[in-house]
Amino acid sequence: MMIKKFAPILILVAGILWGSMGLFVRTLNAQGLASMDIVGLRAVVTAVSMLLFLLIFDRKLFVIRLKDLWCFLGTGICSIVFFNYCYFKAITMTSLSVAAILLYTAPAIVMVLSYFLFKEKLTKRKLLALAMTFAGCVLVTGILTEKGSVSFGGILVGLGAGLGYALYSIFSRYALEKGYSSLTITFYTFLIAAVASCFLTDMGNVIRVAADGTGNLLFCLAFGVLCTVAPYLAYTLGLQYVENGKASIIASIEPVTATLLGAVLFHEKLTVSGVCGVVLVLAALALCNDKK
Repeated sequence: MMIKKFAPILILVAGILWGSMGLFVRTLNAQGLASMDIVGLRAVVTAVSMLLFLLIFDRKLFVIRLKDLWCFLGTGICSIVFFNYCYFKAITMTSLSVAAILLYTAPAIVMVLSYFLFKEKLTKRKLLALAMTFAGCVLVTGILTEKGSVSFGGILVGLGAGLGYALYSIFSRYALEKGYSSLTITFYTFLIAAVASCFLTDMGNVIRVAADGTGNLLFCLAFGVLCTVAPYLAYTLGLQYVENGKASIIASIEPVTATLLGAVLFHEKLTVSGVCGVVLVLAALALCNDKK
């Protein structure tokens, strides 16, 4: 019951941690890692961290049924590998705020898919919150107010990230309904993502960067734990008690976090329309969590 009470907060915390991911990606990219290399690094660090955690605390959580493997292939490859590649690429092609905001076309995709797959209701409150989130996204990107500020390629890659992100909620919901814990889902998601990304990643380059001093190693570990292990556990745990569509909107605190961090740490331009967009997203989040 305690987890149920704080489920929306768990999802909110997950969104904030995901919003800080751009800081790590920019730094790793500057050190010579390509987008796919960063995907591989993130997946491997997360898989190893979860492996050690489960070995110590509960080995029974390793058990899955072979017939359910498709759920984890979905979260690992269709979501994590595809979504991370598109998102990390978008971060290098656009600003942190634009990349994160384009990612949040995901709530619309989640709501539509959940309506058909899980029979979740499309209430007026949900639709209003979704419309406010979308409007906020448009304002923050500056597509309407600053012509040419974002390339077509950057928008396309960002939308790809949104699709991949949405698929995590869908496939993990299926896994939850089959009785798997958030720990099991997170472990197998990133184990499969790690194996898949090894075929697409220059692991020699990844190892070179990660092993280049204690500071780099700790930075890579922090990237995996703070931006992956912690938020995915929190999100998947919260998803047990919060509908897919609502959870996706709550997590839209992520682009707000990314926008503010980009402005403060990277001196990215924050326009009046951008501020209005952030306010709209926050208002949508509040509307979604209003129990009245």
